[in-house]
Amino acid sequence: MRDLLLALKSGFGFLTTIPVGISMEGIDALMRHIYLFPLVGGALGLIYASVALALTAFVPAGIAAALVLVVIVKLCGINHADGLADFGDGVSAHTTVEKKISAMKDVYIGTGGVVFVVLAILAVYASLTAIPAGALPIALIVAEVAAKQSMIAFAAFSAPLQKGFGQIAIENTDRSDFLIGLLIAAAICGALAGLPGIAVLLAAQISALYLVVVSRRNFGGATGDGFGATNEVARAVALVSAAILTANGLGWEVLLWTPW
Repeated sequence: MRDLLLALKSGFGFLTTIPVGISMEGIDALMRHIYLFPLVGGALGLIYASVALALTAFVPAGIAAALVLVVIVKLCGINHADGLADFGDGVSAHTTVEKKISAMKDVYIGTGGVVFVVLAILAVYASLTAIPAGALPIALIVAEVAAKQSMIAFAAFSAPLQKGFGQIAIENTDRSDFLIGLLIAAAICGALAGLPGIAVLLAAQISALYLVVVSRRNFGGATGDGFGATNEVARAVALVSAAILTANGLGWEVLLWTPW
């Protein structure tokens, strides 16, 4: 039990800017229980949901969406967005695998990285404004759970390419971690949003598996940048999926399962 609690605490230290403290002992525990990522996502989603619930009662949807984005960046930091930028630079480099890897590792952001990050932010913002206020809090929780589970999916089906925290996660994540994490994530998403929640989760997993293929094709393996990029892409895909479902009358207002 102590190992699980240490892993969960380290998950917040590893994935967020919340000052819980982190150590190599904690990282080792987290790598043994990486399937706990969706629980961290659920906790973050609850915070986002609370903020969204408060904001949508007083301010226009566009302003509420912008402020929720600020909270997401504040709590998650920019490491994952930086990973997406580096990943975008590498993917958009039309040259050899070695030069693609070099472009990804370059400390300066290129046009490809800017485009990838801007598109992800626009997708999230547009989705936050499109999802009805009544469904937005649940959508935020489901999306964050799905994003964190997507990181497990990326790591479980990838081969590590270089040293770093991303490599540690990729090396220590296997298919059993993916399945356990998926069960945890499905339980949360299904309990909160029924079939639409499961659909959003699956859409995010497909995006993660697609990034595995993209990473393998462009770099010959996976890096920490791809690991972080998956979080940003999967969150955007999850929220876009939620927006589409609600727009077509298949959202939480229709299929939300409430056991009370």
